[in-house]
Amino acid sequence: MFKNLLLAAWLLAASWAGASAQQQASQTLTLEDCIRLAEAAPSPLSLARLERDITSRDVTQARAGFLPQSRLANGFIYNSPLLYNREVFSYVPLNGIREYAALLSVNQEVDTSGRLRAELDRARAAEQASAAGEALARRDLRRAVTAAYYRTLLKRHLARIAEDALAESRSFENRVRLLFQGGEAAQADLVKASAQVAFLEQAANAAALDAQLANQELASFWTSEVNSALALEDVLENAAPPPEPEVQQPPPYFKRVEFNLFDAQRRGFEADARRARSALLPQLGLSFQYGLDSTAVRIRDRGYAAFVNLSIPLFDWKRSLSAMQQARLRTQQAVTARRIAERTFSKEYEGALARVRRIYEQISLAGRQVKLAQEDLRLSRIRYEGGEGSALDVLTAQSQLAQARSNYYTALAEYWNARADLEVAAGR
Repeated sequence: MFKNLLLAAWLLAASWAGASAQQQASQTLTLEDCIRLAEAAPSPLSLARLERDITSRDVTQARAGFLPQSRLANGFIYNSPLLYNREVFSYVPLNGIREYAALLSVNQEVDTSGRLRAELDRARAAEQASAAGEALARRDLRRAVTAAYYRTLLKRHLARIAEDALAESRSFENRVRLLFQGGEAAQADLVKASAQVAFLEQAANAAALDAQLANQELASFWTSEVNSALALEDVLENAAPPPEPEVQQPPPYFKRVEFNLFDAQRRGFEADARRARSALLPQLGLSFQYGLDSTAVRIRDRGYAAFVNLSIPLFDWKRSLSAMQQARLRTQQAVTARRIAERTFSKEYEGALARVRRIYEQISLAGRQVKLAQEDLRLSRIRYEGGEGSALDVLTAQSQLAQARSNYYTALAEYWNARADLEVAAGR
C-alpha cells in the first residue's frame, strides 16, 4: 500500500514537472510575440488609431453637406395689441396678436461654388494622413520593440560572457595560489590573477545590471511588471541568414509610408485652395417649407412655400484670394518636402544596405577571432603550467577571449538590427 502511494506521488510529481516545463516552454517569446503584445497594449499606436477614427468622422460630416437637411420647427408668438385699439397688434413686422407656427423645412445646398466638394476632399486627405500616421506609429513601435529585443539578447550574452570570464579567472587564481603555496609560482603572479578577478567581478556586476535594465525596457512595452525575467527565443545562437540581393528598379524606398503622408498633405492643401476659391464664386441654395403658420390653430390654414437663394460674393478685401494663395504655397512646401525626403531616404536605404553587407562579413571574422582566442588561452595555460609562459600571457588571453566573444555577439546583434533598419528604409 505504501509503495503504491509512493508510486502515485512520483507519477503526479513527474506529470506536474512535465506540465510546468511545457508551460514554461510555451511562454518563450519570439520577436513576433513581443511585437504583438506591444501593439495590443496602450501605446502611441493606440493614439494613432484613435486619431484615424476621429478624422474618419470628418468624411461623414462632409458627405452630409451634399444631402438635404430637414427639420420641424414649432413656435408660438404673442404680440401685444395697441393701447387705443385692442384689435390691432403693436409690432408691425409680425402677423397678428397670436401666431402659431409648425413648419417642416427641407434645405438643399447646390454646390455651385465647389465648397462642399473641397471640404469633402479635405476630409478625405485628413483621413489618409491619419492612416499614414497610424502606419508610421506602427512601424516605429515595431522598430523600437525589435531594437529592445535584440539589445536584451545581447546584454544577456555579454553578462554570460562576463560570468564565464570571471569563472575562468577564478579558476586560474586558485591554480596560481596552489602553485604559490608550493613555491612554484611568484607572488606577483598571484597578485595579477587576484587583480584580474576583482576587475572581472566589477565587470560582471555591471553586465548583469545592463541585462536587467534591457529586460525592463523590453517588458515595459506591454506590462508594468518589468522586473520579471522574460523568456526569449535566442536568435543570436543561430546562424545569421545572408543578406538579400539588392533590388535595382524601382527603388524600394519609394514604398515608405512617409510618401503617403506627403501626398495626403499635398491633397489637403490643394483642397484648402479650392475651398478658399469657392468663397469667390456664387452659391445656390434651395428651401421648401410645409406646415402651419397662422393666427389660429386651424388645419385648413396649412400651406407650403419654396425659396431659391443665390449668394454672389462681391468684395471681401482680398481675404479669399490671400487664403487661396496661402494654400497654394503650402502645397509647394509639401512638394518640396517630398523631394528632400527622396534624397534622404535614398541615402538611408543605401547606408542600411551597406551596413547589412559589411556587418555580415564581420560575423565570420568575429567567429574566427573567437576560435583563435580560445586556442590562445589553451596554449597559454599549457605553457604556464609547464613553466614556459608567464601569468600575464594567461590573463591577456583570458581578456582577449572575453573580448572576442563580446565582439561576436555584438556583431550578430548589430546585423539583426541592421536588417531591421533595412526593412524600414526599404518601406517593408
